[in-house]
Amino acid sequence: MFPVAAGGAGCEGRFVPADDLKLTYDPNDHFANQTLDRGHKLPLSTELMRRLPPLAAIRAFEAAARTENFTAAAAELGMTQAAVSYQVKSLEERLGSPLFVREKGRARLTPLGQRLLPSLSGAFDAIEAAFASHREEDESLLTITTTHTFANTWLAWRLGAFQMEHPDLAVRMTTSNEVCDLRGGDADVAVRAGSGGWEGMEEHRLFESTFTPMTSPECLAEVERKIGRKLEPRDLPSQNLINPADEWWQQWFSDNGVPADEAVLRRPGIRLENQANEGHAAMAGQGFAPLTPLLWKGDIAAGRLCVPFPDRISSRGWAYWLIFPRERRMVPKVKRFREWLLDEMRQALEQSDGGWAAQGRVPEIVRPAVS
Repeated sequence: MFPVAAGGAGCEGRFVPADDLKLTYDPNDHFANQTLDRGHKLPLSTELMRRLPPLAAIRAFEAAARTENFTAAAAELGMTQAAVSYQVKSLEERLGSPLFVREKGRARLTPLGQRLLPSLSGAFDAIEAAFASHREEDESLLTITTTHTFANTWLAWRLGAFQMEHPDLAVRMTTSNEVCDLRGGDADVAVRAGSGGWEGMEEHRLFESTFTPMTSPECLAEVERKIGRKLEPRDLPSQNLINPADEWWQQWFSDNGVPADEAVLRRPGIRLENQANEGHAAMAGQGFAPLTPLLWKGDIAAGRLCVPFPDRISSRGWAYWLIFPRERRMVPKVKRFREWLLDEMRQALEQSDGGWAAQGRVPEIVRPAVS
């Protein structure tokens, strides 16, 4: 006897003799877990599956039939002639009929082979066209992701020249300080600041992320008028500091022997989210900001920013890097942008003078990430 749970139709919680139990199956019943319903699962799977011979065998037959030569088919597919013959034979066994009549130096199609070839070649042409369309679309647009600072102070000013050199290529630049998934298609290449060593990425070191205090010429003149002398590093803690809690200030004060207690670093002041905004605030005369000389060279030359201490450059060991997946290094659009950017950066660094040589180094040709 088998115990049957209460509530079953006609059972009312009683014990029913095993001989009285009848198993019924309704094919229209659907269960949440189809794996428990094998009778329903199998026909469902069969209907969804394509009843195709192995694709490797189809490819071997199509190539051999189109070239009428097993050796030529082997060369096209990167296989041995024996492997092509094996795949064709397996397809013939599956069909139960020969596809070729083997002749010396030629493989002549049987009537069945002649009937199959046009449809199969058309199918492979369609597959090839689908992937070619994707490649054309992918190759026509270069997407670059970079930081707000690098985009606004350096790259945006030069990117138009790259696009003019490559008019067949549309260029899109996005700015973000967040982590991006290059392999997932967020962008083709990235420019990021850090210490390097991104797993699975090819990295090109662009320049060292150095910094020194900057402000507007008018702000500096006003400060020096008030103190009655040339500004010195020890004067800065008492001046208007943009982002006073920034670690760069702590680093610069420490590097230059300037005492700065916690009260200085925690005092109220303008707090901005990136160096690009800090630089524009400094140009507006709102105080001193620690900025990277290479990124602001144009504004310094134009007199919008000045550098009170050009020989006092600090660094936290970071650099800006061009980054992309290793497997995409020879993709044409990535290769073209890589070569252009490294050349532009090399020129920018070589043109640095007047004590600014310490702001960065000529970028390396390649630095693979540590796996």
